[in-house]
Amino acid sequence: MMKVFVRALQLDVEIGVYEHEYGRRQPLVVDVELDVATHDCEHIADTVNYETVVAKARAVAAAGHLKLVETFAERLAQACFDDPRVTRARVRVEKPEALAPAALAAGVEIIAVRG
Repeated sequence: MMKVFVRALQLDVEIGVYEHEYGRRQPLVVDVELDVATHDCEHIADTVNYETVVAKARAVAAAGHLKLVETFAERLAQACFDDPRVTRARVRVEKPEALAPAALAAGVEIIAVRG
């Protein structure tokens, strides 16, 4: 078992439940940590390429307006399960402007297990 991770990926996403959040992009900061069932990694094909994880996050962001960071996190975790070697996904999503200037960020962290 190994962990593949991407930390502090910065994305601009159409997200939010309030009227003023529709039609504009807001920054998200995303961390992804995947448990990958693999052995003897000698080539990039032997593991999950973290560029693929970034591409999946960008695809979730590009799919259209989302109301909740929870939805973003869950969709990204499920997209990571497209690779059958991924057994667990931890996705943390921070929305830096959510409580500004009172807090640096608000967000969610989910753990999904292949079931």
